[in-house]
Amino acid sequence: MLPEKLLQALNEQITYELYSAHLYLSMAAYCAGEELNGFVNFFKVQTEEEKFHAMKFFDFINDRNGRVRLGGLDEPPADFASLPAVFEKAYAHEQMVTGRIYRLMDIATEEKEHATISFLKWFIDEQVEEESTFNGIIVKLKRISDDSTGLYNLDAELATRVFTPPAPTV
Repeated sequence: MLPEKLLQALNEQITYELYSAHLYLSMAAYCAGEELNGFVNFFKVQTEEEKFHAMKFFDFINDRNGRVRLGGLDEPPADFASLPAVFEKAYAHEQMVTGRIYRLMDIATEEKEHATISFLKWFIDEQVEEESTFNGIIVKLKRISDDSTGLYNLDAELATRVFTPPAPTV
């Protein structure tokens, strides 16, 4: 059985992962309004990843005989100053998620909840990848600046992104 403090924090993380999906879908909508379908695809895939993360927490809590409790979602922003501003916001969001995962790890360590510590290691590695992905796109957008050819090339690159859930580890 999960300690109550840890269970509450894990449940909050489910809601936060679902908010992340909501946020990225809002960012996809912004990109659709800008006629950047590759960027739309990027954020739709990101939305699927976040829902996948939420379900990993959901399943883990159930596997540990805990009770899942979902919270309400805040409304995400819908208007952004520019495409680079979208990615700056997304990058800052991922940094906040990393902090939340670290906090979960701290609680699990405090509680000596070794199964949760093992479970959270996957998310720590995932956050390194998430932050790197967003930072890399920000760097590319800065290099492109006002070059429309570069923007459309990046759009075409992001159009190829697909969501493939990681294979379960046994």
